[in-house]
Amino acid sequence: MMGVGTDHLASTPAHIDWTEIKKLADKHGLTAVILDAADRLNSNRPNSTNEMPLQMKLEWIGEVLQNYEQRYVQYEKAIGSLAGFYNERGFKMMVLKGYACSLDWPMPNHRPCGDIDIWQFGQWKEADEALNARFKVQGLRFKIDTSHHHHTVFEWEGFSVENHYDFINVHHHKSNVGIEKILKEQATDDSYFVDVEGEKVFIPSPNLHALFLLKHTMMHFAAEGVSLRQLIDWGFFVEKHHQEVDWDWLQNVLDEYGMTQMFNILNAICVGDLGFDVKLFPSVQFDPMLKDRVLNEIIAPEFDEELPKDVFRRVAYKLRRWKGNAWKHELCYDDSLWSAFWSGVWNHLLKPSSI
Repeated sequence: MMGVGTDHLASTPAHIDWTEIKKLADKHGLTAVILDAADRLNSNRPNSTNEMPLQMKLEWIGEVLQNYEQRYVQYEKAIGSLAGFYNERGFKMMVLKGYACSLDWPMPNHRPCGDIDIWQFGQWKEADEALNARFKVQGLRFKIDTSHHHHTVFEWEGFSVENHYDFINVHHHKSNVGIEKILKEQATDDSYFVDVEGEKVFIPSPNLHALFLLKHTMMHFAAEGVSLRQLIDWGFFVEKHHQEVDWDWLQNVLDEYGMTQMFNILNAICVGDLGFDVKLFPSVQFDPMLKDRVLNEIIAPEFDEELPKDVFRRVAYKLRRWKGNAWKHELCYDDSLWSAFWSGVWNHLLKPSSI
Protein backbone atom coordinates (compact mmCIF):
# COMPACT_ATOMS: atom_id res chain seq x y z
CA MET A 1 0.00 0.00 0.00
CA MET A 2 1.74 3.12 -1.25
CA GLY A 3 0.12 5.42 1.31
CA VAL A 4 2.03 3.79 4.16
CA GLY A 5 5.35 3.78 2.36
CA THR A 6 5.23 0.51 0.43
CA ASP A 7 4.98 0.19 -3.34
CA HIS A 8 2.68 -2.24 -5.10
CA LEU A 9 2.63 -0.56 -8.49
CA ALA A 10 2.42 -3.83 -10.36
CA SER A 11 -0.95 -4.58 -8.78
CA THR A 12 -2.43 -1.16 -9.52
CA PRO A 13 -5.74 -1.65 -11.36
CA ALA A 14 -6.18 -0.48 -14.93
CA HIS A 15 -8.91 1.91 -13.85
CA ILE A 16 -9.34 3.63 -10.47
CA ASP A 17 -12.75 4.90 -9.40
CA TRP A 18 -11.58 7.81 -7.26
CA THR A 19 -15.09 8.60 -6.03
CA GLU A 20 -15.44 5.09 -4.61
CA ILE A 21 -11.89 5.20 -3.23
CA LYS A 22 -12.73 8.46 -1.44
CA LYS A 23 -15.78 6.89 0.23
CA LEU A 24 -13.73 3.96 1.46
CA ALA A 25 -10.90 6.25 2.60
CA ASP A 26 -13.29 8.36 4.67
CA LYS A 27 -14.92 5.27 6.16
CA HIS A 28 -11.61 3.77 7.27
CA GLY A 29 -9.94 6.96 8.48
CA LEU A 30 -7.43 6.93 5.64
CA THR A 31 -8.32 10.11 3.78
CA ALA A 32 -4.83 11.59 4.19
CA VAL A 33 -3.06 8.26 3.61
CA ILE A 34 -4.82 7.63 0.30
CA LEU A 35 -4.00 11.16 -0.85
CA ASP A 36 -0.34 10.38 -0.14
CA ALA A 37 -0.72 7.18 -2.17
CA ALA A 38 -2.28 9.09 -5.06
CA ASP A 39 0.68 11.49 -5.11
CA ARG A 40 3.13 8.58 -5.19
CA LEU A 41 1.15 6.87 -7.94
CA ASN A 42 1.23 10.00 -10.08
CA SER A 43 4.93 10.60 -9.49
CA ASN A 44 5.76 6.99 -10.41
CA ARG A 45 3.43 6.87 -13.40
CA PRO A 46 3.22 10.34 -14.98
CA ASN A 47 0.48 10.81 -17.57
CA SER A 48 -1.34 7.73 -16.27
CA THR A 49 -5.05 7.45 -17.02
CA ASN A 50 -5.43 6.63 -13.32
CA GLU A 51 -4.53 10.16 -12.25
CA MET A 52 -7.02 11.78 -9.89
CA PRO A 53 -9.14 14.57 -11.45
CA LEU A 54 -7.64 17.97 -10.61
CA GLN A 55 -10.77 19.42 -8.97
CA MET A 56 -11.17 16.38 -6.74
CA LYS A 57 -7.49 16.52 -5.81
CA LEU A 58 -7.72 20.18 -4.80
CA GLU A 59 -10.79 19.50 -2.66
CA TRP A 60 -9.12 16.44 -1.14
CA ILE A 61 -5.99 18.44 -0.28
CA GLY A 62 -8.12 21.12 1.36
CA GLU A 63 -9.91 18.49 3.45
CA VAL A 64 -6.64 16.96 4.61
CA LEU A 65 -5.21 20.36 5.52
CA GLN A 66 -8.27 21.31 7.57
CA ASN A 67 -9.46 18.04 9.06
CA TYR A 68 -6.11 16.36 9.58
CA GLU A 69 -3.10 18.66 9.65
CA GLN A 70 -4.66 21.77 11.19
CA ARG A 71 -6.76 19.71 13.58
CA TYR A 72 -3.68 17.79 14.68
CA VAL A 73 -2.06 21.08 15.67
CA GLN A 74 -5.07 21.83 17.88
CA TYR A 75 -5.00 18.24 19.15
CA GLU A 76 -1.42 18.60 20.36
CA LYS A 77 -2.17 21.97 21.93
CA ALA A 78 -5.10 20.50 23.86
CA ILE A 79 -2.99 17.53 25.02
CA GLY A 80 -0.18 19.84 26.13
CA SER A 81 -2.61 22.14 27.92
CA LEU A 82 -4.32 19.27 29.76
CA ALA A 83 -0.97 17.73 30.72
CA GLY A 84 0.13 21.15 31.99
CA PHE A 85 -2.93 21.36 34.23
CA TYR A 86 -2.20 17.94 35.70
CA ASN A 87 1.58 18.43 35.94
CA GLU A 88 1.06 21.58 38.03
CA ARG A 89 -0.99 19.54 40.50
CA GLY A 90 1.26 16.50 40.66
CA PHE A 91 -0.75 14.13 38.44
CA LYS A 92 0.95 12.11 35.72
CA MET A 93 -0.90 11.82 32.39
CA MET A 94 -0.32 9.02 29.91
CA VAL A 95 -1.88 9.26 26.44
CA LEU A 96 -3.35 6.11 24.92
CA LYS A 97 -4.59 4.98 21.52
CA GLY A 98 -4.98 7.93 19.12
CA TYR A 99 -2.09 10.25 19.98
CA ALA A 100 0.22 7.45 21.10
CA CYS A 101 -0.43 5.62 17.81
CA SER A 102 0.14 8.75 15.72
CA LEU A 103 3.70 9.05 17.06
CA ASP A 104 4.57 5.83 15.23
CA TRP A 105 3.29 7.06 11.86
CA PRO A 106 5.77 8.56 9.36
CA MET A 107 3.46 11.60 9.22
CA PRO A 108 1.67 11.77 12.60
CA ASN A 109 -0.68 14.50 11.40
CA HIS A 110 -2.01 12.19 8.67
CA ARG A 111 -3.55 9.89 11.23
CA PRO A 112 -7.09 11.06 12.12
CA CYS A 113 -7.36 12.38 15.67
CA GLY A 114 -10.55 11.97 17.66
CA ASP A 115 -10.82 11.67 21.43
CA ILE A 116 -7.95 12.20 23.85
CA ASP A 117 -7.59 8.96 25.81
CA ILE A 118 -5.59 9.21 29.03
CA TRP A 119 -4.46 7.06 31.96
CA GLN A 120 -3.41 8.67 35.24
CA PHE A 121 -1.65 5.85 37.02
CA GLY A 122 -4.63 5.11 39.27
CA GLN A 123 -5.33 8.73 40.25
CA TRP A 124 -8.25 9.36 37.89
CA LYS A 125 -10.69 10.20 40.70
CA GLU A 126 -8.40 12.75 42.32
CA ALA A 127 -7.61 14.26 38.92
CA ASP A 128 -11.32 14.59 38.07
CA GLU A 129 -11.91 16.24 41.44
CA ALA A 130 -9.12 18.73 40.70
CA LEU A 131 -10.80 19.60 37.39
CA ASN A 132 -14.15 20.10 39.07
CA ALA A 133 -12.56 22.30 41.72
CA ARG A 134 -10.80 24.44 39.14
CA PHE A 135 -13.96 25.23 37.19
CA LYS A 136 -16.01 25.73 40.35
CA VAL A 137 -13.58 28.37 41.59
CA GLN A 138 -13.74 30.11 38.21
CA GLY A 139 -17.54 29.97 38.25
CA LEU A 140 -17.60 28.12 34.93
CA ARG A 141 -19.93 25.31 33.97
CA PHE A 142 -18.15 21.97 33.70
CA LYS A 143 -19.47 18.42 33.55
CA ILE A 144 -17.74 15.08 33.92
CA ASP A 145 -19.76 12.20 32.49
CA THR A 146 -19.56 9.09 34.71
CA SER A 147 -22.05 6.92 32.78
CA HIS A 148 -19.40 4.80 31.04
CA HIS A 149 -17.88 1.53 32.24
CA HIS A 150 -14.14 2.11 32.22
CA HIS A 151 -13.59 5.83 31.91
CA THR A 152 -15.05 9.23 32.68
CA VAL A 153 -15.60 11.76 29.88
CA PHE A 154 -15.25 15.53 29.71
CA GLU A 155 -14.58 18.23 27.13
CA TRP A 156 -11.27 20.05 26.95
CA GLU A 157 -10.47 22.76 24.38
CA GLY A 158 -12.77 21.30 21.75
CA PHE A 159 -11.86 17.64 22.27
CA SER A 160 -13.59 14.87 24.16
CA VAL A 161 -11.33 13.36 26.82
CA GLU A 162 -11.73 9.80 28.09
CA ASN A 163 -10.03 9.47 31.46
CA HIS A 164 -9.50 5.73 31.95
CA TYR A 165 -9.68 4.04 35.34
CA ASP A 166 -9.70 0.69 33.53
CA PHE A 167 -8.08 0.05 30.17
CA ILE A 168 -10.93 -2.21 29.02
CA ASN A 169 -14.48 -3.03 30.08
CA VAL A 170 -14.06 -5.73 32.74
CA HIS A 171 -17.82 -6.39 32.85
CA HIS A 172 -18.16 -7.47 29.22
CA HIS A 173 -16.16 -10.74 29.30
CA LYS A 174 -14.84 -12.72 32.25
CA SER A 175 -11.44 -12.99 30.58
CA ASN A 176 -11.19 -9.19 30.45
CA VAL A 177 -10.59 -9.17 34.21
CA GLY A 178 -7.34 -11.08 33.77
CA ILE A 179 -6.21 -8.96 30.82
CA GLU A 180 -7.00 -5.78 32.76
CA LYS A 181 -4.78 -6.93 35.63
CA ILE A 182 -1.88 -7.49 33.22
CA LEU A 183 -2.42 -4.12 31.54
CA LYS A 184 -2.36 -2.32 34.89
CA GLU A 185 0.80 -4.14 35.90
CA GLN A 186 2.47 -2.95 32.69
CA ALA A 187 1.06 0.56 33.15
CA THR A 188 3.14 1.21 36.27
CA ASP A 189 6.11 1.83 33.94
CA ASP A 190 6.58 5.60 33.72
CA SER A 191 9.92 5.58 31.91
CA TYR A 192 8.47 6.47 28.49
CA PHE A 193 7.41 10.05 27.78
CA VAL A 194 7.47 12.82 25.18
CA ASP A 195 7.40 16.60 25.22
CA VAL A 196 4.12 18.08 23.97
CA GLU A 197 3.88 21.86 23.87
CA GLY A 198 6.57 22.07 26.55
CA GLU A 199 4.81 19.61 28.88
CA LYS A 200 5.83 16.11 29.94
CA VAL A 201 3.35 13.57 28.58
CA PHE A 202 3.76 9.87 29.33
CA ILE A 203 3.27 7.25 26.63
CA PRO A 204 2.75 3.47 26.98
CA SER A 205 5.73 1.18 27.21
CA PRO A 206 6.12 -1.05 24.12
CA ASN A 207 4.79 -4.11 25.98
CA LEU A 208 1.76 -2.24 27.33
CA HIS A 209 1.02 -0.66 23.97
CA ALA A 210 1.35 -3.95 22.09
CA LEU A 211 -1.10 -5.80 24.34
CA PHE A 212 -3.52 -2.88 24.58
CA LEU A 213 -3.59 -2.28 20.81
CA LEU A 214 -4.22 -5.95 20.10
CA LYS A 215 -6.88 -6.32 22.79
CA HIS A 216 -8.66 -3.12 21.78
CA THR A 217 -8.66 -4.11 18.10
CA MET A 218 -9.96 -7.61 18.82
CA MET A 219 -12.70 -6.39 21.14
CA HIS A 220 -14.02 -4.05 18.48
CA PHE A 221 -13.67 -6.61 15.70
CA ALA A 222 -15.63 -9.23 17.66
CA ALA A 223 -18.39 -6.86 18.76
CA GLU A 224 -18.85 -4.43 15.89
CA GLY A 225 -15.97 -3.96 13.50
CA VAL A 226 -12.62 -2.28 12.99
CA SER A 227 -11.16 -0.04 10.33
CA LEU A 228 -8.10 -0.52 8.16
CA ARG A 229 -6.59 2.40 10.04
CA GLN A 230 -6.46 0.25 13.18
CA LEU A 231 -4.49 -2.40 11.30
CA ILE A 232 -2.15 0.28 10.01
CA ASP A 233 -1.71 1.46 13.62
CA TRP A 234 -0.50 -2.04 14.47
CA GLY A 235 1.74 -2.21 11.41
CA PHE A 236 3.46 1.09 12.19
CA PHE A 237 3.77 0.13 15.86
CA VAL A 238 5.58 -3.11 14.96
CA GLU A 239 7.70 -1.29 12.40
CA LYS A 240 8.95 1.15 15.04
CA HIS A 241 9.05 -0.98 18.21
CA HIS A 242 9.66 -4.57 17.07
CA GLN A 243 13.03 -4.68 18.84
CA GLU A 244 11.61 -3.36 22.12
CA VAL A 245 8.64 -5.71 22.56
CA ASP A 246 9.09 -8.86 24.64
CA TRP A 247 7.48 -11.12 22.05
CA ASP A 248 7.77 -14.28 24.17
CA TRP A 249 5.91 -12.60 27.03
CA LEU A 250 3.28 -11.24 24.66
CA GLN A 251 2.80 -14.59 22.93
CA ASN A 252 2.25 -16.31 26.30
CA VAL A 253 -0.46 -13.80 27.21
CA LEU A 254 -2.17 -14.16 23.84
CA ASP A 255 -2.08 -17.96 24.11
CA GLU A 256 -3.56 -17.87 27.61
CA TYR A 257 -6.49 -15.68 26.58
CA GLY A 258 -7.33 -17.21 23.20
CA MET A 259 -6.04 -14.31 21.09
CA THR A 260 -3.26 -16.03 19.13
CA GLN A 261 -5.19 -16.95 16.00
CA MET A 262 -6.42 -13.40 15.45
CA PHE A 263 -2.95 -12.05 16.26
CA ASN A 264 -1.52 -14.21 13.47
CA ILE A 265 -4.19 -13.01 11.04
CA LEU A 266 -3.59 -9.33 11.84
CA ASN A 267 0.12 -9.82 11.22
CA ALA A 268 -0.61 -11.66 7.96
CA ILE A 269 -2.80 -8.81 6.70
CA CYS A 270 -0.16 -6.22 7.62
CA VAL A 271 2.47 -8.12 5.65
CA GLY A 272 0.49 -9.65 2.78
CA ASP A 273 -2.06 -6.89 2.10
CA LEU A 274 -0.60 -3.69 3.54
CA GLY A 275 3.00 -4.31 2.51
CA PHE A 276 4.82 -4.10 5.84
CA ASP A 277 8.19 -5.86 6.01
CA VAL A 278 7.73 -9.53 6.92
CA LYS A 279 11.09 -9.58 8.73
CA LEU A 280 9.76 -7.23 11.41
CA PHE A 281 6.85 -9.44 12.45
CA PRO A 282 6.89 -12.63 14.52
CA SER A 283 6.77 -15.80 12.44
CA VAL A 284 3.14 -16.88 12.18
CA GLN A 285 0.96 -19.63 10.77
CA PHE A 286 -2.51 -18.78 9.51
CA ASP A 287 -5.36 -20.06 7.38
CA PRO A 288 -5.32 -18.00 4.14
CA MET A 289 -9.07 -18.39 3.61
CA LEU A 290 -9.80 -17.26 7.16
CA LYS A 291 -7.40 -14.34 6.75
CA ASP A 292 -9.28 -13.25 3.61
CA ARG A 293 -12.60 -13.58 5.43
CA VAL A 294 -11.34 -11.31 8.21
CA LEU A 295 -10.02 -8.74 5.72
CA ASN A 296 -13.29 -8.75 3.77
CA GLU A 297 -15.22 -8.30 7.01
CA ILE A 298 -13.06 -5.30 7.90
CA ILE A 299 -13.50 -3.67 4.49
CA ALA A 300 -17.22 -4.48 4.11
CA PRO A 301 -18.76 -5.58 7.45
CA GLU A 302 -21.79 -7.85 7.34
CA PHE A 303 -23.52 -5.69 9.99
CA ASP A 304 -22.81 -2.16 8.87
CA GLU A 305 -26.11 -0.36 9.23
CA GLU A 306 -26.74 2.29 11.87
CA LEU A 307 -28.23 1.19 15.17
CA PRO A 308 -32.02 1.71 15.26
CA LYS A 309 -33.14 4.48 17.61
CA ASP A 310 -36.07 2.49 18.96
CA VAL A 311 -34.81 0.51 21.97
CA PHE A 312 -36.61 -2.74 21.07
CA ARG A 313 -35.43 -2.69 17.45
CA ARG A 314 -31.93 -1.82 18.68
CA VAL A 315 -31.89 -4.80 21.06
CA ALA A 316 -33.18 -7.09 18.28
CA TYR A 317 -30.48 -5.83 15.92
CA LYS A 318 -27.75 -6.36 18.52
CA LEU A 319 -28.95 -9.91 19.17
CA ARG A 320 -28.87 -10.65 15.44
CA ARG A 321 -25.38 -9.13 15.18
CA TRP A 322 -24.20 -11.09 18.25
CA LYS A 323 -25.30 -14.35 16.65
CA GLY A 324 -23.83 -13.46 13.26
CA ASN A 325 -20.52 -12.45 14.84
CA ALA A 326 -20.02 -15.75 16.66
CA TRP A 327 -17.16 -16.73 14.34
CA LYS A 328 -15.36 -13.49 15.14
CA HIS A 329 -15.81 -14.04 18.86
CA GLU A 330 -14.06 -17.42 18.59
CA LEU A 331 -11.03 -15.74 17.01
CA CYS A 332 -10.64 -13.17 19.76
CA TYR A 333 -11.72 -14.75 23.07
CA ASP A 334 -11.41 -17.95 25.04
CA ASP A 335 -14.75 -17.26 26.79
CA SER A 336 -17.69 -19.33 25.62
CA LEU A 337 -20.23 -17.43 23.53
CA TRP A 338 -22.98 -17.91 26.12
CA SER A 339 -20.73 -16.79 28.94
CA ALA A 340 -19.99 -13.67 26.94
CA PHE A 341 -23.72 -13.20 26.30
CA TRP A 342 -24.63 -13.17 29.98
CA SER A 343 -21.64 -10.98 30.81
CA GLY A 344 -22.90 -8.58 28.13
CA VAL A 345 -26.40 -8.59 29.63
CA TRP A 346 -24.94 -7.79 33.04
CA ASN A 347 -22.80 -5.09 31.43
CA HIS A 348 -25.91 -3.36 30.04
CA LEU A 349 -27.81 -3.71 33.33
CA LEU A 350 -24.99 -1.93 35.14
CA LYS A 351 -24.96 0.88 32.57
CA PRO A 352 -28.39 1.00 30.83
CA SER A 353 -27.23 3.90 28.65
CA SER A 354 -24.94 1.41 26.85
CA ILE A 355 -27.90 -0.55 25.38
